[in-house]
Amino acid sequence: MTLKSKLLLALLATSSAAFAQTAPAAPESTLGYNVGVVSEYRYRSIGQTKGTPALQGGVDYANANGFYLGAWGSTIKWIKEAAVANSYDAKGPVEIDLYGGYKGEAAGLAYDVGYLRYQYQGNTLEKATKFSNPNTDEIYGALTAGPVTAKYSYSTSDLFGNINSKGSTYLDLSATFDLGDGYSLVPHAGRQVIKNNIDGNYTDVSLTLNKDLGDGLVANATAISTNAHKSFYTYNNYFQGKNIVVVGLKYSF
Repeated sequence: MTLKSKLLLALLATSSAAFAQTAPAAPESTLGYNVGVVSEYRYRSIGQTKGTPALQGGVDYANANGFYLGAWGSTIKWIKEAAVANSYDAKGPVEIDLYGGYKGEAAGLAYDVGYLRYQYQGNTLEKATKFSNPNTDEIYGALTAGPVTAKYSYSTSDLFGNINSKGSTYLDLSATFDLGDGYSLVPHAGRQVIKNNIDGNYTDVSLTLNKDLGDGLVANATAISTNAHKSFYTYNNYFQGKNIVVVGLKYSF
């Protein structure tokens, strides 16, 4: 090998090493935002806005090590309606969810464990008859295998203003199927059990069709059905568990 060839090989090796050292690494963390509107805010298939639209938005932080934090909010009406049904004028027009947890993989399964706080800022519902403070704390765990996710939530406080309901649970089974061309289909089934209040227990099912419109914009339509007790979930002449189709639009950036 000539001296010129040796010099050329040495130069290429040096250049390759320099490129490897300066190549951009995977981001250590991400921060995302979202805003949206829905024709009615349904949580666990129970109406939160008395059949009217809701404005929603949130922020999410995720670290490459698996830890995440987030906050999300929505306009609501159920606190005021529940109080009016019990002859009291209560405040509480906004729900703020604060959450954090850890995501990882083990034995071919993705898992997610965390804590969620439902904060109804400035609410006065506990002053109404038959209610405790609706601010709620939950811990949760989820497992995902392929398109299917099972999630279990356990309340460490009274659940959404139900007196003596610490230890209430919600079991959620869902799947996400990519249909191509930006469409996805999400079937869901859930079971809410409210501790010490059998009338509040119910099963819900839903089917959501999502359409990715590009540039962070997603539209969806969800058909919802429950077997919730009408006497328990009717506030001010509105049945929160009635069958319904909800449409929404969400922008993430």
